[in-house]
Amino acid sequence: MSDTSPTTRDLSRVEFIILVAGLMALNALAIDVMLPALPYMGEAFGISHENERQFVVGVYMFGFGIAQLAFGPLTDRFGRRGPLLVGLAIYLICAFAATFAPTFGALLALRFVQGMGAAGTRVIATAVVRDKFSGREMAEIMSLTFMVFMAIPILAPGIGQLILLAGPWQYIFLFMGGLATAISLWAFFRLPETMHPEYRRPLSFGSIVDGFRIVVTNRVALFYGLAGTFLFGAMFGFISASQQIFVEIYGLGPYFPVAFAAMAGTIAVAQFINSRVVRRFGMRRLSHTAALVYLGAAAILVAVALMGPVPFPVFFGLLMVIQFFFGWAASNMNSLSMEPLGNVAGTAASVFGFTQTVGGALIGTYIGQHFNGTIVPNALGYATMGALVLVSILVAEKGKLFGVSPQYETHHDDGGH
Repeated sequence: MSDTSPTTRDLSRVEFIILVAGLMALNALAIDVMLPALPYMGEAFGISHENERQFVVGVYMFGFGIAQLAFGPLTDRFGRRGPLLVGLAIYLICAFAATFAPTFGALLALRFVQGMGAAGTRVIATAVVRDKFSGREMAEIMSLTFMVFMAIPILAPGIGQLILLAGPWQYIFLFMGGLATAISLWAFFRLPETMHPEYRRPLSFGSIVDGFRIVVTNRVALFYGLAGTFLFGAMFGFISASQQIFVEIYGLGPYFPVAFAAMAGTIAVAQFINSRVVRRFGMRRLSHTAALVYLGAAAILVAVALMGPVPFPVFFGLLMVIQFFFGWAASNMNSLSMEPLGNVAGTAASVFGFTQTVGGALIGTYIGQHFNGTIVPNALGYATMGALVLVSILVAEKGKLFGVSPQYETHHDDGGH
């Protein structure tokens, strides 16, 4: 690292949290700002089947997930800054290029590659947090990061709606590219190299395989990672069909972004509360409680959905409960999956990012493509995924809930090493 590169001392705790959240938010922006524009894109390219419009989100998620497997070993070999900046460059170039897409197929191809670039932000943002923090402090930082990050899902559909009032859907990609440029410059000038030099791993086939072996043979890490996959699968299933649910079923029209913002805001509130209490109660107790309440609310939603049309206040109230405890569970489970793997943080982040993104996208696409004019498919998706989350926790913890691991859940202040 040269003398002119930023140092850890230059970056305050607040700026670190906001910058990491900003990097992660580029991914959320690329999904959520699209939602109000999907009907206009479908019309522009002559897409007759409404559910096919969801592919604008789905192919991005697949590119985002697959490329994470490459970014993990790369960042464990070359450090955090270089691979991150390459990923950001790919993201913003594809965003600008999408404004000139001549066909729906070309747009989908650009979205796939854009997702591949965004994979660097997901892997490296997670690895950077693990480089600097561990234990309950890491969970606190993750919660605060997710809280700031959730500003994008709160604001993005409304921003998309405003952009559409000012011009065609291509303007959304211009906005996305502009914001990515600003965050890229911020990271270039301010984000330090956080990887400890002794943790650099050679970029060889044997080393890569060994890194993946370390990750997938750790029972606790693997099954908390799978729990996150199921949570994000249900979430992505809802996001894929959210425009149809809020607009076509409940007739919210221009108020769709408001409902979406309330949903995302609930997750942000959950993250803030989690950041305040995780040091006292621990990641396990909080995430296990969240999983049980999440499953209970989802089961109630299934029951009322199978009885017939669900009034909006009932649907939205149960949705808010599910989203709150999703927010409470997600960051804790992410921290629990990363906690035992500090020496292969980049590879671990890539493995869990891949499984959660590709697995979540496959599950979510399956749920979204079953939209049938009712909320039944999404309700069943939430309940089924909630049950699988609980099973994953029980396997990770050998059948016990609400325990505390003295090995991992401690108050480290040494950066996790």
